[in-house]
Amino acid sequence: MQISTCLCTVLMVTAATLASGASAQDISAKPKLVLQITVDQLRGDLLFRNAAHFGDGGFRYLLDNGLYFTDAHHRHANTETIVGHTTLATGTDPAVHGMVANVWFDRKTGQPNYNVQDGNYALLAHAGIDQSTEIDPTQRAATTDGRSPSAILSSTLSDEIAIGIAGNPKIFAVSVKDRGAISMAGHTGTAYWFSKSEGRFVTSSYYMDAYPDWVDAWNSTGHVLSYADTDWELSDARGSYRFGDMDDMEWETDFPGFGRVFPHPFGPASQKYYTTLLTLSPAGDELTADFAKSLIDNEAIGTDDVTDYLAVSFSSTDYVGHIFGPSSLEAEDNLRRLDRTLSDLLAHVDQKVGLDRTLVVLSADHGAAEVPGYLKSLGIPASYFSFDDIDKREAAETLTREFGAAKELIETFSQPYVYLNEDYLEQNGLEKEDVARTLATELQKMPGIAQAVSSEDLRAGAVAQTTISSAILANFHPERSGDIYVVFESHWFVGDFDGLQVASHHGSPWSYDTFVPLIFAGPGIAPSKVARRVETVDLAPTVAAYLGIKPPSGARGQVLTEVLAGRADN
Repeated sequence: MQISTCLCTVLMVTAATLASGASAQDISAKPKLVLQITVDQLRGDLLFRNAAHFGDGGFRYLLDNGLYFTDAHHRHANTETIVGHTTLATGTDPAVHGMVANVWFDRKTGQPNYNVQDGNYALLAHAGIDQSTEIDPTQRAATTDGRSPSAILSSTLSDEIAIGIAGNPKIFAVSVKDRGAISMAGHTGTAYWFSKSEGRFVTSSYYMDAYPDWVDAWNSTGHVLSYADTDWELSDARGSYRFGDMDDMEWETDFPGFGRVFPHPFGPASQKYYTTLLTLSPAGDELTADFAKSLIDNEAIGTDDVTDYLAVSFSSTDYVGHIFGPSSLEAEDNLRRLDRTLSDLLAHVDQKVGLDRTLVVLSADHGAAEVPGYLKSLGIPASYFSFDDIDKREAAETLTREFGAAKELIETFSQPYVYLNEDYLEQNGLEKEDVARTLATELQKMPGIAQAVSSEDLRAGAVAQTTISSAILANFHPERSGDIYVVFESHWFVGDFDGLQVASHHGSPWSYDTFVPLIFAGPGIAPSKVARRVETVDLAPTVAAYLGIKPPSGARGQVLTEVLAGRADN
């Protein structure tokens, strides 16, 4: 049995809408809905690569009818999920919005801090997160089940819509990942995300005291259980896929019970990793879209003259990419299925709101590195890095000679930062700045590390101005960043995360991680492709200008004037 794609409707848009032929009065009117779509780990070239196999209503609608910036990049160094999502939401760098990493080390508590954790706001009506079933190492690092946007230090686009548009606009965000929803909902909206341990969409007490009836109803309908004892099968003939003859590659992660070869079984709903396997497949995005459709219906999104905001963050591309790699048969089929899921969602928006009155914006939180094994098969150098190697290198000798220890100096490495052991430094009378600079110098000598920069040198402006150093500085927050920022060589990354060996990763300032799509489609926006380089910090201020509201409080991006060119009130 194949995964259900829920294609109950086909997206139909009138010729007048496609030609942007609405009257000047219609064009200048505020849209009924801003639909912000984020595809986790959608590297910019993947749309080009797969475009020939897209249908008419999903990505094709945006490619044919949108203003497509084909050379868009994140400008911060740590291209991780929360960093990219919050940058898209705020129009500013992690140095300002504060979300410098998926996990940072909290000096005050001496514990790792998961980006959206907040012990003050518990999950609603839940039995507790079962960490034994959580394979996402960043979520597993959380020290509390509570969640909120409190750690985001800037207002978001959704916040500015709440502030600037009269009539109490409705603001929601949905994702499989908590951080994918919470970052986009901002401080004023409502976020829902998928709990793998509970097999349902949840939220926290930050947003409400009790679930609306429609949420309980959706969670009780059996959508999640409908995949039990079925398989993720190829949606098209194997010969139509670029990677059709690469279904069993040694570099792919062989997740227990899921395997490396199609079909990938979900197994019974009672098995430990059932809901996890859903997120490692197109099913995760299908569930997200179906929940979003129910939200549109039950919260009456876009039904009046007040501009509402809905963010949908699709997470499966990221999970599939980590396990199988972006150049894999699984990643290829997942994107085809996401195209159909997106088509169904846009058709629903067209039916309920009208795409001619909806501003759709699509981008990604980051790109992805190719799997080292795949690159090596093509003759391109690539490898995995392990910090355990520090004991096997000359660095250990230097550090021991100068400071009496090597690994003892390091509290932890939490991508992309090294945090020094301040207690050890104090007990041994060592100056933090001296240790950091020396360790950075020694780390930079190790194979696989391109650059290691101490935070003290960043503060002092003692780092040569390059594209990479500027990206590192854009990521630097004095209270949350570590003592040394580590940039791995191109096509090198840490592959083992607390026992989970991934095939591919992201998080670097290299172009394969920074390159993402950026597309705007809506009233007054003429279809076009723009090849000049733009940055993801430009998204939020551009949408704010389109709506006639002020940009988020920390915004540093530029307004993309091409988006406003067709607005009658521009």
